[in-house]
Amino acid sequence: MMRPVLKRRPRTKSSIQFCQEKLCCPFINCEAKYHCDDCNSIQCQSCERAIHASKLKYDFHIRKKIPSVPDEVICQSKKLNLVCQSKNFPDLWCENCQIQLCYVCFDTYHNTERKRQHISVSISHHLKKLKESEEKKSQFQSEIQLHDSSELYEDANSEMIKPVAPYSLANTDQSMTFCSFPQEGEALTDNMAFVSSSSDIQGSYRKSPVSNASPNRDPLPNGLSDALSHASLEDSFCGSHARSFLLIDDQEMLQVTDQDEFVEKLGCDRHDVFKVISIFGNTGDGKSHTLNHIFFGGKETFKTSVSQSSCTLGVWCALDPRYKTVVIDTEGLLGSSSNENQRLRLLLKVLAVSDIVIYRTRAERLHNDMFVFLSNASKAYCKHFMHELKSASEKFGIAESSLGPVLVVFQETTHTEVLKSREDRSEHGILRDMFYSSGNPVDAFRSILYVGLQTVTPPTDFAPLQDCVINQLKDKSVRASRRPEIIFRSLKALNDKFSQEIEAPQLNTFPDQYFTCTSRCLACNARCELSMNHDIDQEPHDAGRGKLCEYQSQYGNKVFMCKTCLKNKKQVIVVPKTSSSADSSWFGLTKYIWSGYVYECPNCGVIYRSREHWYGNEEEDKVLHVEFRHVWPQGPSCLDNTHNAARKVLEGFHYVADTISSVGAKPTKYLAEWTADQINPSYWVPNSEIIKCAKCHQLFDCAEQKHHCRACGKGFCMDCSSKKRPVPERGWGPEPVRVCDDCFSPEEKSEPNPAVDQSALTARKVGEAVSSTINVFASAFEYPLGVIKNSAKPGYWVPDDQITECCVCKQKFGPRLAIHHCRACGQGVCEECSLSKRCVPLRGWDYPVRVCNTCEKRTDRI
Repeated sequence: MMRPVLKRRPRTKSSIQFCQEKLCCPFINCEAKYHCDDCNSIQCQSCERAIHASKLKYDFHIRKKIPSVPDEVICQSKKLNLVCQSKNFPDLWCENCQIQLCYVCFDTYHNTERKRQHISVSISHHLKKLKESEEKKSQFQSEIQLHDSSELYEDANSEMIKPVAPYSLANTDQSMTFCSFPQEGEALTDNMAFVSSSSDIQGSYRKSPVSNASPNRDPLPNGLSDALSHASLEDSFCGSHARSFLLIDDQEMLQVTDQDEFVEKLGCDRHDVFKVISIFGNTGDGKSHTLNHIFFGGKETFKTSVSQSSCTLGVWCALDPRYKTVVIDTEGLLGSSSNENQRLRLLLKVLAVSDIVIYRTRAERLHNDMFVFLSNASKAYCKHFMHELKSASEKFGIAESSLGPVLVVFQETTHTEVLKSREDRSEHGILRDMFYSSGNPVDAFRSILYVGLQTVTPPTDFAPLQDCVINQLKDKSVRASRRPEIIFRSLKALNDKFSQEIEAPQLNTFPDQYFTCTSRCLACNARCELSMNHDIDQEPHDAGRGKLCEYQSQYGNKVFMCKTCLKNKKQVIVVPKTSSSADSSWFGLTKYIWSGYVYECPNCGVIYRSREHWYGNEEEDKVLHVEFRHVWPQGPSCLDNTHNAARKVLEGFHYVADTISSVGAKPTKYLAEWTADQINPSYWVPNSEIIKCAKCHQLFDCAEQKHHCRACGKGFCMDCSSKKRPVPERGWGPEPVRVCDDCFSPEEKSEPNPAVDQSALTARKVGEAVSSTINVFASAFEYPLGVIKNSAKPGYWVPDDQITECCVCKQKFGPRLAIHHCRACGQGVCEECSLSKRCVPLRGWDYPVRVCNTCEKRTDRI
């Protein structure tokens, strides 16, 4: 028995075009956003910016934005609450679900035994049948219109059909009943038109001839034309073409790249102005249904669902051109979410950019979660959002109101009564009193309005809420309408600012946890209370007043303050130093060896010296106040190990060695040659007259040393005067001295050299001895400095064996890149990134010393 051969499905084609450059894509398959005609490739946003960053080479390239694929031509898995990750083109049409899906989404949804019985056809077959049906319908309507506009058609094979009642209209309820195409045996009149939907009523009747109609009957009854015109106008305004789109997903990622795409998806002109209205509430309370009825005439602009799973994930947006409003639908509260805190932060960011906020609730009594959510939203707006919106308005040159949005609470009940006004208090005032009496202030909202509705028998009457919202949209006394690009920039500024990863839900941490810095003290685990990304403005971490730290020896977070200044309400930090600022380096070093380290206050001077007396020195705590400071990540790793006396001693000796070496190596060539001529014997040729070697005739350059033969006194290069022999006849004694090659062999000399007075050689011999001694002395200091270098470092310096790269430019250290230490932070840095010098009094350096470029830009006291 042969197995049945399984027919392999063709591969599903994705509508997403991937970047072809692969230059700096953030991930492997990055969606292409632009097409460059000059590069002849499609590029993602990152590659497009990197390639065309050079204004001289590639900035002139013509780049076009790739249009987004309409939702109508791709897989419609969104209608089934599924996500098609690749946005595939449809492969199948489900006759039962009446939806087009790709193979992957079709198998995912039809995974039960009941759904597997659904009838599916290929999308090409479905489109072919749909096209044939449209052609037949169009042909049929053409025949009907042709028949109405012509004379009565008589056929020998058919008999005329008598008319049936073409319409009936009752003026009381304005209901209309139209006959369909007559059945077999029924008559067809010459003035009767086939009407398939209410939208075709008016046009069908206007095209129908009335010459053969009954004289007592009006072809278009009184009032019908006006009613149909009004209905048609309502359809054009109530969002017949309005489409919602995903603005921010549930992971707080903007799905719109820039303001141009935002304007394009809204389908409006960039110069139009709009107000922003958003809705909030618990999941399942009908937020999307409410927006559809208020702004879009009941059409399903925002997706609704009867299933248990939420149909709105993230933030969705649509435009109502009738009221010039950008309508935002949000994800419901209390629904299942992987990170509840992240969802709440997303909702609050949307609330901050809104002009009108609707809170929809179907609770029989107002719940506490509504009061807590709106109160925390008010606190977040005043503490975090107001400052950021003001900064964004100043940056983009826009006028942003300092007042918050208008809050409209819409409560719909079934069995309980809604809030009603009293003689002394309106329902709006009663609601505001309920906020403050429960300890949940809402000061950020400009006004609080209440719309209550008791619905015993569905459907819901949204007219009171619609009237309230429209009145607020017309009020421009406080918040004016804004252009779409301003709305997008404000939302993007908040989303970029507050976008760090957030911890799992914790009790009693809302809302500061979502908007404050996530850094914690390494010593006491206290959290920074400043806003996120405050380090961009060079603002240091702060745990807040009253939060004391504890001492940890590995962090050395102990600092000393002058007690005298502290009594005068001044916090002056002092550190142990080798010498006071008034002492010179060598004098201060001498005093340090004799009297120990000092504490110097800039206001009080030297307040303590460790060995000021032979005995009976007072304790440090009499003049110093000890405090434990917070230690933040990527901040100073040590605060109390600032003793740098050993390093100063080594640097002092290193300075002496460099000075001595420079003397031994003759700072300048000409000065050295002039000085040598003053003490050279008289028979030596002066250095100024020696241009080339007397033997090989090679010209001397600036760096080459000239040598004199002790026998003949002429100038030679190193190679021609490398030999030595005694020259007693010139007064150099029995010891071998430098001679040229010609003078090295005595037999080649025709006559002996004349004798020289011994006193003439004394100055030269002394000069050579002193120079040799100085060079040896300088070399002797160089090797101990390298050996004890690590042991003499201050405690806050990072050891060399733990440093692998420059803390600024991230270059790897090696034989060609030496390690230097920043005197402020103690990190390893290369020479190019530490050319600046600055006083670091908190580390004991009162004079300008080496600091890295990062510490050089710091504005606080270091």
